[in-house]
Amino acid sequence: VQLQASGGGLVQTGGSLRVSCAASGGTFTNYAVGWFRQTPMKEREFVAVINRNGMHTFYGDSVKGRFTISRDNAENTVYLQMNSLRPEDTAVYYCAARRVRYNSEYFLSEHEYDNWGQGTQVTVSS
Repeated sequence: VQLQASGGGLVQTGGSLRVSCAASGGTFTNYAVGWFRQTPMKEREFVAVINRNGMHTFYGDSVKGRFTISRDNAENTVYLQMNSLRPEDTAVYYCAARRVRYNSEYFLSEHEYDNWGQGTQVTVSS
């Protein structure tokens, strides 16, 4: 499956932004999808994951309560709604997909994913 991330941009502290991850070339409902982020000074960080049917989600501690991951399987797209943004959320955001067999499967480690999008820059100004 090929992934295309979009929707990044510049936003002020406290603002909101929604990034999207559009998939093509595969049966989207066979994939769990995660969001990760990375800055030049830090290792890639897990942000959120959603299972293949959208019923299960999990978030990193730094975004819990502020970010929401969702998916529209009819549109082959996963979304990350980011609210109450902080300067420390500034990063390149990547979506990643992993083919799974069961609804209970989703992964927090970047090493579990073999399909990655190109990343979209999110900048939060103070």
